[in-house]
Amino acid sequence: MSFFKKIFSSDKKETLDKGLEKSNSSFFTKLSKAVAGKSKVDDEVLDDLEEILVSSDVGVNTTLKIIERIEARVARDKYLGTDELNVILREEIAGLLSETNTGEDTEFVVPTSSKPYVLMVVGVNGVGKTTTIGKLAHQFKKQGKKVVLGAADTFRAAAIDQLQVWADRVDVPLVKQQMGSDPASVAFDTLSSAMNQDADVVIIDTAGRLHNKVNLMNELSKVKRVMQKVVPDAPHDVLLVLDGSTGQNAFEQAKQFTKATEVTSLAVTKLDGTAKGGVVIGISDQFQIPVKYIGVGEGIEHLQVFNKYEFVDSFFK
Repeated sequence: MSFFKKIFSSDKKETLDKGLEKSNSSFFTKLSKAVAGKSKVDDEVLDDLEEILVSSDVGVNTTLKIIERIEARVARDKYLGTDELNVILREEIAGLLSETNTGEDTEFVVPTSSKPYVLMVVGVNGVGKTTTIGKLAHQFKKQGKKVVLGAADTFRAAAIDQLQVWADRVDVPLVKQQMGSDPASVAFDTLSSAMNQDADVVIIDTAGRLHNKVNLMNELSKVKRVMQKVVPDAPHDVLLVLDGSTGQNAFEQAKQFTKATEVTSLAVTKLDGTAKGGVVIGISDQFQIPVKYIGVGEGIEHLQVFNKYEFVDSFFK
């Protein structure tokens, strides 16, 4: 298929294949049973496929869109063999993802139009937020960018300590205050420091509690307002980090955070430890927010730029 040409380097593709192995294996075990002994895609096969997609955490609404697309193909082509189903799935899901994920990036890039480029990271505790920040800092530094981190999750001492560990590991400066400090004050100091150092990228961590959405909304709004005193159009990206292994719970977190603040991109982590990789497809479609990064392993190089063609190719390999 023409648009599934190789884009990633072989080692990155191998890491992605391995990271999605559980999702891939689970999906195809179910699909093989569903089409066993059948030669064409009929209503029964489509019913089974619908069930498989939902159980793979693609989500009901997105699953129905995929089934409708395949039904349209069946009606148009008159006869579709079950041996073609895998190819059709890849095409239709890549098409669906194209509606949200327009970028074709394969590398970690930072827009040169904004300096410093300010990235605010949100997400509940335990989703891999700090790890994602550390890995992003590593990748941007590899690109020759000067990176500054800000520990504005002052609600937990552990959050500040964990970010310090990553800052030391990647060898980038971290701006922090004591636990309980005003997060907006930390953000202000971080951006001021970044301006003084002529930094290219600033990554700000924020608190991850959802028990009171009004407080979260107010806090994130204040952090943004204070940032803009230093960098008028900051933040340039609000990245929501979601744990892919939680399946439908990740949908709920996305719903809560998109109500609390404007989220402009997503990172879905921990896909290597789960068979719920379909959640990437569903969340991207349902929230119409591009998935920018995916985590497919624990290593520092295992955070990847999300490329829809490579993802679909690995998921339905």
